Amino acid sequence: MRLLRSTDLALRLLMRLAVADGSSPTTREVAADMDVPYTHAAKVVAELQHLGLVDARRGRGGGLTLTERGRTASVGALVRTFEGDGDVVDCEGATPCPLNSGCRLRGALRRAQEAFFASLDPVTVADMVAEPTGALLLGISKGPGSV
Repeated sequence: MRLLRSTDLALRLLMRLAVADGSSPTTREVAADMDVPYTHAAKVVAELQHLGLVDARRGRGGGLTLTERGRTASVGALVRTFEGDGDVVDCEGATPCPLNSGCRLRGALRRAQEAFFASLDPVTVADMVAEPTGALLLGISKGPGSV
């Protein structure tokens, strides 16, 4: 299973904010540091803000900060939210699978997908930045105020 770019960015953004140590980078700085288009970062930040995981303040002295809810958020729940609940394979697509009515693969893949999510459920954002990861994240910042 491969994560969507938005899921990957959301997780990395939360991890970087978790070790930001009082700084509040802007969305533009986050996009530059993570080498992603600003519009993509802005969409992810908006979703994280909507979920109550990130506070985003505009203007002078503004920027992004991780909320307590964001620090304790379940990685499994985050991945489910960003990935959606769709099947791993598209059996109903433009050319429906002829095995659809009697296929056992779809169910097996669904169970595997759920096992993947379940294995991430007990992991929190705070867990992901425990040492040595936190120090590594701080070491790859591009400069003052960057995440």
